[in-house]
Amino acid sequence: MTAPEYIQLKAFARIDGVILSLLWLVSFCCYILGITSPLCGLLAIGLALLTPFYVGSRLKRFRDNGLDGVISLLRGWAYVILVFFYGGLLFAVAQFIYFAYVDHGYLLQSVTDALSVPETAQALRQMGMSSQVDEALQMMGTMRPIDIALSILTNNIIIGIVMGLPIAAMMQKNGEKVKG
Repeated sequence: MTAPEYIQLKAFARIDGVILSLLWLVSFCCYILGITSPLCGLLAIGLALLTPFYVGSRLKRFRDNGLDGVISLLRGWAYVILVFFYGGLLFAVAQFIYFAYVDHGYLLQSVTDALSVPETAQALRQMGMSSQVDEALQMMGTMRPIDIALSILTNNIIIGIVMGLPIAAMMQKNGEKVKG
């Protein structure tokens, strides 16, 4: 890949990463609202599941419009990884802002309340998981907003690396470039 091709790859990936971060941000907002509204929770899951289809469609657009319909597996994979990186970076910043300045323990308290419903608590005891859940809740309570944001960023990058290969494989197209 030449330097201009790499610059083009990064430019397309940045734009698509911004849009991906907006998709994730809307999904996260629906998740937070879904704590009290099941319909919003379903919408959050649906939006999150759209991620690979969105990235695949943007890779196809990059291949067809930016590369004259031809893209190798490795270039496609690099594109997907960069989209997840840029999207994850912006989403992590939004997560940091939310947990540092907006949340004030709301999410943790909501999870704690949901798990302390008598039926849920009994089910956790029967499965022998009540101590693990208590430890997880304690750990969540000690995490700083920057820790949460970096954890989310790391997860998004890893997901991008793993999901990127099959997405790139499906969108790869080898052949002669058509010059018009």
